[in-house]
Amino acid sequence: MAQLAPETLITIANFPITNTLLDTLAVDVLLIGSVVWLKKHMAIIPNKFQNLMEYVIDSFYNLTESISGKNAPAIFPFFMSFFLFILIGNWLGLFPGFGTVGFFEHVEGKTELVPLLRNFTSDFNATFALALISLVSTHILAIRAIGVGQYLGRYFSLNPVMLFVGILEIISEITKVISLSFRLFGNIFAGEIVLSTVSNLFAFVFPVPFLLLETIVGLVQALVFSMLTMAFMSILMTPHHAEEHAKEVSHS
Repeated sequence: MAQLAPETLITIANFPITNTLLDTLAVDVLLIGSVVWLKKHMAIIPNKFQNLMEYVIDSFYNLTESISGKNAPAIFPFFMSFFLFILIGNWLGLFPGFGTVGFFEHVEGKTELVPLLRNFTSDFNATFALALISLVSTHILAIRAIGVGQYLGRYFSLNPVMLFVGILEIISEITKVISLSFRLFGNIFAGEIVLSTVSNLFAFVFPVPFLLLETIVGLVQALVFSMLTMAFMSILMTPHHAEEHAKEVSHS
């Protein structure tokens, strides 16, 4: 059965190296290695891998542009990075060996398996960190796009009513972090428990449909996280008067 907290493999200078951290490093190496390989083998007549990457990037950029408009060049790198990082992490955790290859240790008189690799998105520390990066990046881009004055004007005003609305906006920004992190963590961790339980009961064939389901869940969760981040960035990077104009146009 999957543990809620990641297992510590070794401790270096009081810093625990967990199996989810090791998985995060593996995803980083895979993504960076793919980028380096693609850059070295870039050609006018693309190979299959380059052709696939160009198609994916072009499709997602058009999607970003349709939602974010002129802010697409600034938002797209974050959107695509979140999507690929979470997607590869989710799918890599479905490969054989994750959760099953490791070493045994004795805990409270019981022998338990400590896996060497575990899906990092099943670790709340990782999903919370991703949500924080999303929030901080969103507000940095907003300040750069609309300026400090308009940015602060969203949250602070001499008008008591608008000040109350601004306080609610600040609270909503905090809830975004909780929502993003718990949604990703909850879905992936639940899938990890299901796969672990089914695999312990049925070693062959029966777990296959659950693996296919988790493949879809991994894709959907990566898309949901990155799309929400893109939407939050697009909203905060839009000047307040432009938002009001858009609302008037939509009502008319």
